[in-house]
Formats: sequence, C-alpha cells, structure tokens
Amino acid sequence: MANKKLGRGLNALIPDAGEEPANSDIKEIKLDMIDLNPYQPRKAFDEEEMNELTDSIKEKGIIQPITVCLKEDRYQLIAGERRYRASNKLHLSTIPAYIIKVDSDEDLMEIALVENIQREDLNPIDEALGYSLLINKYRVKQDIVAKKVGKKRSTITNSLRLLKLPQEIQNSVSLQKITSGHARTLLAIENKKKMLNLWQKIINDELSVRATEELVKKINSPKKDKSYKRKKEDMNYHLIKIENYLKVKFGTRVKIKEQNEEGKIEIYYYSPDDLDRVIKLFENIGKI
Repeated sequence: MANKKLGRGLNALIPDAGEEPANSDIKEIKLDMIDLNPYQPRKAFDEEEMNELTDSIKEKGIIQPITVCLKEDRYQLIAGERRYRASNKLHLSTIPAYIIKVDSDEDLMEIALVENIQREDLNPIDEALGYSLLINKYRVKQDIVAKKVGKKRSTITNSLRLLKLPQEIQNSVSLQKITSGHARTLLAIENKKKMLNLWQKIINDELSVRATEELVKKINSPKKDKSYKRKKEDMNYHLIKIENYLKVKFGTRVKIKEQNEEGKIEIYYYSPDDLDRVIKLFENIGKI
C-alpha cells in the first residue's frame, strides 16, 4: 500500500515556508468554501498560541499559504488549520492557499499526519491516534507507516501503547501535564487504581520520570501486597527486585519463576507488534 506521492518526499506536496509544491496552484480562496480535514490528526490547539498567531496575521497578514485539495465544488483543508481558524476569527473573507491533488482519503490522512509530525505540531496522543487510524482503518502496516513518517518501527509501537492508558492520563499527556516518558512508565502498573493514584501524584508533586520509575518499582513489589499469589516463604527478595526492574525496563508484565536453583523468566506481550517491540529492546541491549 505504499503511497507514490509520499515516496517522492513531503515537499512534493506540502511546502516549506516560501517554497511552492510541485504540480500545485496557489490563489486566494473564500474561507466559506473551505471544509476542515476530518482526518486532521491534531486535536488540541493552544489558546495562547492561537491568540499570538491571530495578532500576527492581523498585523502582517498571512505569510505562508494554507494547503487544500479540491473536493467536488469545495475545498478541503490539508495543512494550516491554525491559520484558517485565526483568519476566521479575524472575519477575513479569503485566504491564500496551495491547491494540490489528493487521490484518496488515505492519502489525505497520511499527508496531514506527516505534515504535522515534521513540523512537530502534534502532542504524543494525537500522534498515536494518527498512527492508529492509518493502521486500523486503512490497514497500513506499521513498518510502512514508520517509513512514511521517517521514524523507527519501535517508535511507532511505543507511541501506540500510549492509547492503552486510561483516558484521564491520555488527556493529561495531550495537555502537557505529564510527559510521554511518565505515561510509558505508568504502563508497567497492572492495577488501574494504583496507576491513577500515581498519575495524580506525578502532577501534584511534579515528579520526574526517574522518580516515577522508582515508585512504579515499589508499587509492583509484592512485599506488602496481600493479594500477591506467591507465598511469603517462597519469596526471594533479590529475584523480586529483578522482576520489578524488568517490568519497568520492558514496559509490560514480567514473572520470574524459580524451583530449586533453576527457573524461568516470562515476559508478556499482547499483540504481534508488542512482541516486536520487546524483541527490539533485546536487540538494543545487545548493542550496548
């Protein structure tokens, strides 16, 4: 399902400042003739940044045109939603726009996602939702998505794992109350209530990622957990420390089972892509 347009590079479709894309037209378009992109991966718009952009456009005008495609007798926005919103707020009648050809909704989604990622406009959750839409709706394989956005496949997998978090935590990542590093560390906690309690503590106490990792180790420790199935007399404190370390290291459930002087380590995964992520971690360890 490789996209030939994107294979030529994003600049063939989406311009950098002052550069016109290949095979495009540029002209003034009426704002009321433009529809928003339903596949826009960016969901959050910072109010302060929007106000600054509106003031800038009011003073200097629109320096960089937006990018649209023609849909029947109307236009659909591909890139430049903040400029479009600011222009509407100023009650402008027209806006300069590059007009490019887009063959399908899949192309539209891919271009919008890549454009936002390359401009670093997306928060981690919006980025993960964009990947998820391409993979689940359009059946684009993870390695192809990784190639198109210029990232490693393991990066895509780690991004998608954020969507397994409770919605409250996802929202706080979107609003930059916690980082994606905090969020990935929380994934090692199996108990949702404990996860949410630590999430709140991260925000209230402004904990670092390192401090969060240490607390996750303590939370996962069975030492004071009465529901932990392993009998107290069978506990080996050293092995428990290793088990907790591995849970944080691999971001998933880990069990160490010992009998006499032998034993085994069980590392859980929940999808083929999650397995690839774990294997990749092993490969990176081998390079150290």
